[in-house]
Amino acid sequence: MLNLLISFLALGNIILSSALIIVASSLFLYLLANSFHNSVARSFSGLLAFLTIIYIGDVFLQRVDAATDPANAILWLKFKWIGIAFIPATYMHFSDALLRSTNAYSRRRRLAVALSYLSSGIFLLLVAFTDWVVRDGFFSQVAAQFEAGPLFFLFAIFFFALTIWGVYNIRKARRRCLTSTTRRRMTYLGAAFIAPALGVFPYLIVTSFPAEFSPLLLLLVNLITKIGVSAMIVVMAYTVAYQGALSPDRVIKHNLIHYLLRGPLVATAVVGLMLSVPTVERWLGLTRETILFATVIGAIVTLELLINLAKPWIDRIIFWGDREDLERIQEIDKRLLTTSDLRQLLENILSATCDLLQVQTGFVVAPEKNEWKIESATGSREHIRTFLATTDLTQLLDSDVTNGHGFIANDGFWLWRLRAKSGEAILGVLAVAARAPEPDLTEREQKLVAALVSQAELALEDRQLQQSVFAAFEQLGTEIELLQRARGKARYVGTTAAEPVEDELVSSPDFHRAVKDALDHYYGGPKLTESPLLQLSIVQSSLEDFEGNPVRALRAQIAHAIESMKPDGTRSFTAPEWLLYNILEFKVIQGMKVREIALKLAMSESDLYRKQRIAIQEVAKTLATMEEQSQKAPEEKTGTRTNADERGL
Repeated sequence: MLNLLISFLALGNIILSSALIIVASSLFLYLLANSFHNSVARSFSGLLAFLTIIYIGDVFLQRVDAATDPANAILWLKFKWIGIAFIPATYMHFSDALLRSTNAYSRRRRLAVALSYLSSGIFLLLVAFTDWVVRDGFFSQVAAQFEAGPLFFLFAIFFFALTIWGVYNIRKARRRCLTSTTRRRMTYLGAAFIAPALGVFPYLIVTSFPAEFSPLLLLLVNLITKIGVSAMIVVMAYTVAYQGALSPDRVIKHNLIHYLLRGPLVATAVVGLMLSVPTVERWLGLTRETILFATVIGAIVTLELLINLAKPWIDRIIFWGDREDLERIQEIDKRLLTTSDLRQLLENILSATCDLLQVQTGFVVAPEKNEWKIESATGSREHIRTFLATTDLTQLLDSDVTNGHGFIANDGFWLWRLRAKSGEAILGVLAVAARAPEPDLTEREQKLVAALVSQAELALEDRQLQQSVFAAFEQLGTEIELLQRARGKARYVGTTAAEPVEDELVSSPDFHRAVKDALDHYYGGPKLTESPLLQLSIVQSSLEDFEGNPVRALRAQIAHAIESMKPDGTRSFTAPEWLLYNILEFKVIQGMKVREIALKLAMSESDLYRKQRIAIQEVAKTLATMEEQSQKAPEEKTGTRTNADERGL
């Protein structure tokens, strides 16, 4: 019975070690891919990398028969020490990065981080080439481990001192948080911060007192530890994922949870089943390959299906407070018509009309830029093009020419006006080849055609409404981005008073509007002379170059932002890459009118207005980038000084 329990615990340990490798490495890749720009995420990724190394060594050790192959076992024990030796240093690095994210800078703490990495490297070299830290690997039924060497106590002190220091730094960072959200996240991080230390702790204890642990107790402690470590590093990664992120919280939460479900969870389940196959093989009497293939395929397909089925319920739990808004967004997403969707729908309507009237040629056209664009067509394209080239559709539709059947018969085609719900605006025309010299629709055909015409009207009107919505989103894009930047900006002790007004301006939704007003009044006017952009640091720092005149300084910064958008090479009025610069240069610098610019760039005025909005957004982004860059130098200088509350480290 005891042997069976030990075998079960040993299998559970190797499955959980594999799970930890999968979870840690998956989170390492996720954070690098999504938050590489953030120093907190980078330092935490290092912590995950070294934790992964420890458990890779653990898995290989459990697959090696240490009694018959001690040399291989010692090799993997030393491999594990790559992670064990550097865990304390990455602890210190991570806690320092977290404190710096709250604007608590310390040169001495940064020096301590560098020294901790140096110390970890020295301990690793001692493990690899001497017996001073660990020595004489011992091999039991369930474990392979080094015994403590004469200097092992120094590493134990180093390990626990830096771990405690890291916990202190986390608590200090939490005290600096001003908002309930940042305090809550820092609390999660503080509670889970001990996870990597727990992952190393059993190895340190066993190394110190190898004879004190029975195989059963050692396996049980390892099993419980691995379960706790797995849960806590997920909590830590969840918290770190928010650091410096501009996406809404719900998006970050949704992406991370579904990544964990579809990646690490599925992979862990498959690995667990694969490791269990040899045992099941003895029970069922089947070949290992047969069971293995069936297990892997069945597990992947089943788990993916279950996750897909559970996704709506998972999302409702994750976004419980916003579930009604999200349901509306999802419903809009389902109902939106893409260009291909609209073309296919109109094609179906047109085909149904042609089938009903027993004709082969038909088309649907809609007005676009003072022309008629073919949205869908069937039958003879040449016949259709000839008709459109020789017929003034606009004049024909404006006339009162009609018949008792509700459509216009002209030049071999029957045409139905496609109107908006208001009955005034004409959205397009549905036309089919005339099947007879005179209209001869039956009452049933008239009703069916009227229904098809209504569907076409609804499709075109929905498309028109969607375009208005998209235009509004395009206009709001920059303001939404600025709101996200303001939302994602955590508040910490000492930062509110120290942050300049211009930094708040750049993060506010009024910034884009202020840039637009300044461009409209570039050569004078109250919206330039009273612009809030005059408070930007890039303007204030350049006052000496313009005799203390802030308006001239602002005008120079705007001109510089526009000039930075100028592509390389010879100027072109038709090349797409020159379009935004040309619009800004003509409108702002040269002061040309919209009609003149449209004529010079060979584009319609409506298209010019749309491109002009994009150009203004780009200027706003460029000015925001210039402002952020101007703030980096002072922040770096501040970071090199020791804060008053950091004098004791």
